[in-house]
Order: sequence, then structure tokens, then C-alpha cells
Amino acid sequence: MTSLFRAPTEGRTPDPSLAHRRADATVTLRGPDGAPLADRDVVVRQSRHAFLFGCIGFDLMDLANGTSQDPQYDERVADAWFDVFNQTTLPFYWGTFEPERGAPQTERLLGAARWFAERGTVVKGHPLVWHTVQPGWLRGLPDAEVERLQRARIRRDVGAFRGVIDTWDAINEVVIMPVFTAEENAITPLARRKGRVEMIRMAFEEARAENPGATLLLNDFDMSTAYECLIEAVLAAGIPIDRLGLQSHMHQGYWGEEKTLAILDRFSRYGIPIHFTETTLLSGDVMPAYIEDLNDWQVESWPSTPEGEERQADEVELHYRTLLSHPSVEAMTYWGLSDRGMWLGAPGGLLRADGSPKPAFDRLHALVKDEWWLPPTTLRTDAEGRVRFTGFLGDYRIEAADGAGGADGANGAALTLASPGATTLTATLPPR
Repeated sequence: MTSLFRAPTEGRTPDPSLAHRRADATVTLRGPDGAPLADRDVVVRQSRHAFLFGCIGFDLMDLANGTSQDPQYDERVADAWFDVFNQTTLPFYWGTFEPERGAPQTERLLGAARWFAERGTVVKGHPLVWHTVQPGWLRGLPDAEVERLQRARIRRDVGAFRGVIDTWDAINEVVIMPVFTAEENAITPLARRKGRVEMIRMAFEEARAENPGATLLLNDFDMSTAYECLIEAVLAAGIPIDRLGLQSHMHQGYWGEEKTLAILDRFSRYGIPIHFTETTLLSGDVMPAYIEDLNDWQVESWPSTPEGEERQADEVELHYRTLLSHPSVEAMTYWGLSDRGMWLGAPGGLLRADGSPKPAFDRLHALVKDEWWLPPTTLRTDAEGRVRFTGFLGDYRIEAADGAGGADGANGAALTLASPGATTLTATLPPR
């Protein structure tokens, strides 16, 4: 019998030095004639992280589609967004995506997805199957018809966005799906009849059939052993999971490094890369511990406070450091940039409602674009045309320091540091 798990320590040992996210590159530079470019000054500049620093893009969809009611504010938020993040999540909740049967909001979502993609952003759709935010017209239909429509919905949307969105939360929060009672919907009865594993099979197989190259996530907020048992049952059933999604809305307080690493240790044993898909850390009062469903906490005002902002900054920094220290984690999505429009009205944004940055934004920016970033660096090739540098995994450009490659590097050479350790590359620069 084939094991569902990796060897006990393979890819599971945290390393705060982040050596697993760096490469020592030796690059041989050649001219158009193939000869080594000896004794030349060149500039190496990083252009993208391999790690996916994500944030939802819900609030920028109007700007992307030219329908913003406050373009000055939205432009300011967009500038901050693109200054840090390289992956976005866009909303495909069926009830808001297709509130009227047969009239999906495809063009609006496609406009936003293309807008992000054109700016070098990886775009993820969320979610294809979920029991919440369902269209009212689905209720009351027979289970067989609900299943037919759900399958058709998956194929329609995965096909329509193929090439622009190739990453999907295929199915969301399946642990609770068959026993969900907070609101009437048509998916919970279907999940009760089919079972969790077969619901997951439906979502993954329909999406895979329409886009064989898609990256498909199983996503959940339940960090108990119930989620582990479900993952094991899905793998035993022969359903391949591309990525595991772990939610971490911390409205009731920061998990802390110890709890986060313990969760990562448990879920990394399957050998499936992990995405932290939904993270929130508050800069105000935390929600009382007795609240079981976060949606039950409704308050008139939930302000950000100076003390809370300092706490949030410390927690954001430690949480990102903890996640990047673990080799299994390849993505982290923060669930909202600005307090304006935050889920539950919580003060969880990295920007205040007026668009000004909180300390947490400045702290995260310093990590992503300073400590974990190679700034433009001038190097001189040796007699064999080689330069050496150490950088975080991701994309780089290298160009002649005298400007022959173009001031913006557009005519330089593109490089990708794809794996940690020693990397040997060859690049060709344009003529002087």
C-alpha cells in the first residue's frame, strides 16, 4: 500500500534563516556573438518573488473596470497593493457572481482578473463550490438538478477564465458543509447525500477536465483533526490535491508562533504545498473567545486603536516570518488591505479606512521589499564573464551598467532563481 505521507522530516523543518528561499547564483554573461562579456559592469535587479505574497482584490474591482466611485482613494490603495503583493484572490461566490440565473458577472470579473494579470499578478478564483453566499434561485431544486447546475457552473467558469485564472479554491470549508445550519442553502443537502469526499471529487474532477493545468486547492478554516481525516480520505480515494488551503482569520487573537508551527507540522506531513489562504490580524479589540461563528459578532463600531496598531504590526511581522520559515508554505494571502470594506467591519486592514498606512503595512513592506529583496546591485564580470550573487527565489533582470540594456532593463536578460542552493545560469546581453 502506498503511503499518503512523506518521510517524517522531509520538507518540514522550519529554518528562520530562510536558506530554503535563497539561491547562490553564478551567471555567465555572453554577448550576441556568444563570447563571454569579461570585465563588464552590470546591474542585477529583482523583479518578483517566487513566494506568493497575496491579498484579496475585491476592493479594486471597480477601479479595474473603470467604474470606481472614488478613483483617487482607489488609486492610492492600488499603489499600496502593488507595492507589496504579487498574488490576488477574486470573488466567485455563486450568489453574487450569478444572482440572476443565466446572467453571470463574467465580464466584470474577467476585466478585473486581466487588470491584475497585466500587472504581473497571479490571480486566484475563490471559490468554485461553497455552501454559503448561494443564489436564491438554487433553493428548492432537486438535489440531482443542483448537482447538474453546480458541475456546469464549475466547467463554465474555469473554462471562461482559463489562461487568466489558473488557480482556484476548488471547494471551500467541506468539513462543515454537510452539517451547516446557519442558513438555508442548496449545497448542504447535496453534500449530505453525496458525502464530503464525493463533493470534493466533483469539484476537482470538473475543474481539472476544463483546465488540466490548473492549480486546485482544498480550503478550510477547520484546523482540527477532522480536516486531517478528510484530507486522508480524499488522498486514499485517489483524488489529487494540488495545494492545501489553511485559513487563519484571527479575530479572536493571534495564534502565536508555537501554535502556527504546530499546525504546519501536522498539515505538512502529506507532502502537499500549503497556502495560507485567508489571514486577518486586528489593530483593535479582539472578538470575545466565546463566539463560535465569527459571523455572529456584529457591532456598530470596531475602531482601530494606536495600541492595537502596534500590536498588529508585531503580529504581522512574526506571522510572516513564521510562515516563510517553513519550507511547506508557498503562499500567504492577507484578507483585505484597507479597513474600508473589511469583513465584519473589523479593523483588520493594513491601511486605515482613509487609506493611510498602519505600522503593519510599513513593517510588511520592509520585509517583502527590503529584508527579503535584492535591490539594484552593480557587479563586475570576471575574465570568464561571470558574476555571483545571492538572492531570494524569484525573477531578476540583468543589464549593462552603462545603459546598453535600457534604463529600465527592458532590453536586458531575464533570470529566474527557481531552486535553493547553488544555481548556474547563462544569459545573453544586447550589444553596446
